[in-house]
Amino acid sequence: MPASRRRSRVHGETAINEGWHKLKNGFKISAVIPAKPEVIYKAWLSTKGHTAMTGSSAKVNGRIGGKFTAWDGYIFGTTLELTSGQRIVQAWRTSEFPDDAPDSHVEIFLEEVKGGTKITLTHTNMPVDQVDSYRQGWEDFYFKPMREYFGK
Repeated sequence: MPASRRRSRVHGETAINEGWHKLKNGFKISAVIPAKPEVIYKAWLSTKGHTAMTGSSAKVNGRIGGKFTAWDGYIFGTTLELTSGQRIVQAWRTSEFPDDAPDSHVEIFLEEVKGGTKITLTHTNMPVDQVDSYRQGWEDFYFKPMREYFGK
């Protein structure tokens, strides 16, 4: 396993090294999407927009404390914090989480850059054996369809 993906024990808990980012049971990834931050923010937090940008069924109450589901109910959770057009924080889980596992934590930062918006997504506190699949899932089931949808 490359050094950047090596699992290490820190204070009795598993951590993942991502370059200089070390996150307990998690990762930080980024992508540039060809749309304004406000457009992505509104789409992420609406049923119609989330469904359109991912290509799969979603139901979203876009308020703090609002519940959401995505990918036909595979993903579900609650929105915890919002900074209009800039930041979304959600308690997040999938139907694959063990029943006794706590919700994971997803934090999305939206930054306007040349060519669109840089999305920086930090996903932490998930079951250790699922980290790699969720990292790839964000790319395959969010960033890729979002590039296609907003690039039209």
